[in-house]
Amino acid sequence: MAVFMQSLISGILIGGVYALIGIGLTLIFGVMRVINFGHGDILMVGMYLTYILFTFAHIDPFVSVLISFPLMFLFGGFLQKVFINRVLNAVAQNQILLTIGLGLIMSNTVMLIFTSDYKIITTSYSSSTIQVGGGVSVSWPLLVSFLITAAITAALYWFLLKTDTGQAIRATAQDRDAAQLMGINVKRMSIIAFGLGSALAGTAGALISPTYYIFPQVGSVFTLKAFVITVLGGMGSVVGATLGGVLIGITESMSAAYISSGWKDVVVFVLFLLVLLLKPSGLMGKSRT
Repeated sequence: MAVFMQSLISGILIGGVYALIGIGLTLIFGVMRVINFGHGDILMVGMYLTYILFTFAHIDPFVSVLISFPLMFLFGGFLQKVFINRVLNAVAQNQILLTIGLGLIMSNTVMLIFTSDYKIITTSYSSSTIQVGGGVSVSWPLLVSFLITAAITAALYWFLLKTDTGQAIRATAQDRDAAQLMGINVKRMSIIAFGLGSALAGTAGALISPTYYIFPQVGSVFTLKAFVITVLGGMGSVVGATLGGVLIGITESMSAAYISSGWKDVVVFVLFLLVLLLKPSGLMGKSRT
């Protein structure tokens, strides 16, 4: 029972950060219908930004979120304005190739600057745990990451539901042409959506940096996870991405505990395929005609 509870709690905590990654990608897809295959590399940039702030300015990784979020928002807005905007009406293959190319540019630029050596952020609480009883312990960095993720996700829901800009983003996601006819500046909404998606990815990078190795190719791992989470939850569904992220986190944790850590990714992809077979539109997605 202790192993089960330990795996469940750990899975939920890491799943919360996965959800943040998935929400960023699904927000971008929902508004622009562009699948950003450079999403994980944006997360990698966020990890290196956190590393720089920690190493040279001695800013705690969790505090650095206050700096990395707006900087990554501006970085995402720049990418959308200069590059992504040019292929919004192009065929899907061109969009995919462009985002893959941007990801390669980011990862190789970082490699030139920092080399391919692994970087580690070591803090006083990196290995700290909290005993919650029954032989179950909770990683302090994962707990703080989850709480920050929950706060950011709640703020994002409020923004999308209650603010004029948030409602304009949702309207653009539902029907881009109709939103434009109603006077919404869809180009501006696209920039904001891509900026927000990038900021969420960069924030996720900051949150996992105290517990994860930092290296230029780490983005490819999280691009795949983000894609699985987004499709699993339902393309364009923020709620689905949240559910998908937590589900992936629990599946990984349970698989590592009861099968083997080497098989956890295999189990995740089997679950992914099962969902696609049984409900192709995803857990919370709606079929499109």
